[in-house]
Amino acid sequence: PEDGRGMANGQILVSVATDPSLEPAMSRAAAVVTDMGGITSHAAIVSRELGIPCIVGTRLATRVLKDGDAVEVDATEGIVWRRDGSDRLE
Repeated sequence: PEDGRGMANGQILVSVATDPSLEPAMSRAAAVVTDMGGITSHAAIVSRELGIPCIVGTRLATRVLKDGDAVEVDATEGIVWRRDGSDRLE
């Protein structure tokens, strides 16, 4: 669902952006990836507070990544990729 209620612990939250309504899902997430945002965005600030990796401003994560995709995030390098190697966002 749009509000992240169906998200299980340890999954990666991929969203256009985040706002306070997504904070329960963010607290269960292993990482957050957004299409929009920067270092002062809601996603970046809350992720930092939660101690989870976050990549913001991808511009296309929600179009490329779909529910159920096996995804890895390297927030140090700013890279998101499907484990099957078919897509890589930098």
